[in-house]
Amino acid sequence: MDFSILHPADQLVMMMERIYSYGMTTTSGGNLSVLDGNGDIWITPGSVDKGSLTRDDIIRVKPDGTVIGNHKPSSEFPVHKRIYETRPDVKAVLHAHPPALVAFSIIRRIPETRLVPNVAQICGSVDFAAYDVPGSVGLSQKIAAKFGEGHNMVMLENHGVFVGSDSIFGAFKAFETFDFCARLQIEAQKVGKISALTDAQVALSKEKQHAKMDEFVNRSMTSEEKAARRDMVKFIKRAYRQQLFTSTQGTFSQRLSDGTFIITPYDVDRKYIEPENIVKIHGSWCEQGKLPSRSVLLHKRIYDDHPEINSIIIAHSPHIMAFAVSDAEFDSRTIPESYIMLREVRKLPFGVSFMDHGLVSSTISHMTPIVLLENECVLVTGESLLNAFDKLEVMEYSAKAILSTANIGGLVKISDEEVSELRRAFNF
Repeated sequence: MDFSILHPADQLVMMMERIYSYGMTTTSGGNLSVLDGNGDIWITPGSVDKGSLTRDDIIRVKPDGTVIGNHKPSSEFPVHKRIYETRPDVKAVLHAHPPALVAFSIIRRIPETRLVPNVAQICGSVDFAAYDVPGSVGLSQKIAAKFGEGHNMVMLENHGVFVGSDSIFGAFKAFETFDFCARLQIEAQKVGKISALTDAQVALSKEKQHAKMDEFVNRSMTSEEKAARRDMVKFIKRAYRQQLFTSTQGTFSQRLSDGTFIITPYDVDRKYIEPENIVKIHGSWCEQGKLPSRSVLLHKRIYDDHPEINSIIIAHSPHIMAFAVSDAEFDSRTIPESYIMLREVRKLPFGVSFMDHGLVSSTISHMTPIVLLENECVLVTGESLLNAFDKLEVMEYSAKAILSTANIGGLVKISDEEVSELRRAFNF
């Protein structure tokens, strides 16, 4: 989807629907705006249900202050206007109050953005603005001053967050990623001590490059490939709806019967991905004109080493990732179904996903179909796309259950004897 050709009103409706449906704002909370090339500010209205906005509800405010629309602009309009005046490079502003970020705002701390690579880069510089009355001149001055210092994201004491970017889609990606960080830190601290990346590890992660692959023209597609692309897109969108993926993170791949495989593209919004965006890989060749996930060579190594594996998923699901960014160990011996599906989950050191494909591949086995990569991701393998996705769901739900025990009592695992019974009963 080419977002740049969408009318500003349509962009705002699309993004507000996304924010509201994912529980990141309330009926009356949050506001978005876009500054167009004419200097007009398009902004969401005040006192209108955010769960049912239409393009006719969006307000246009001209440079001379003329208001065009069926409602009053958001009460936070002065903040948006002052940010644009302070930062000419900012063309869109997003403000919302998702619960995790509100939690940090009321303890007046900034979430740790170095739990996983690339997050700090996506979010940009973050700072706090002192408390003031919502919609007041004082608040607009305090927030704009922080943007004037070069910050792209400003948390508000006892309030929420403002995000500025060159587009409303860029603002949303940064906002979603920042909210993911907040939720991840909250969950991880329930089970262990969190471990942020060091400067050296951040620098190391920046060395992860796109695979250098020759290109081929995919002149014809079999029915099998068309079906695989269709099904992959269906599962990617399901994973996104269930917040197992974010718009910028998460990779699927699937092997085809001729030995080729298809994989998620790099930097395509997971919510809007379509079959034509999926990338085909043939040996060391990549489908012409497309950029595959940067983990493509890891997927290839696993397929080369494991003929029994036909699908791989790399995800950053928040409850699973709590174990990847902390010193806690994930143990699947919670309920029989979890152990049968997940078996023995191993954790590997940070960086091996792009520095030591052989170690990752050799760790995977019949008894270890899933590996956690410290401060990176969870990697799930399966005999089919459905099987891999099922494992991802089961692991996320199991992790969520384990995290919930922190509030109600100690976890009692299935005993070694009971595990042995399961292995005998299910022949593994």
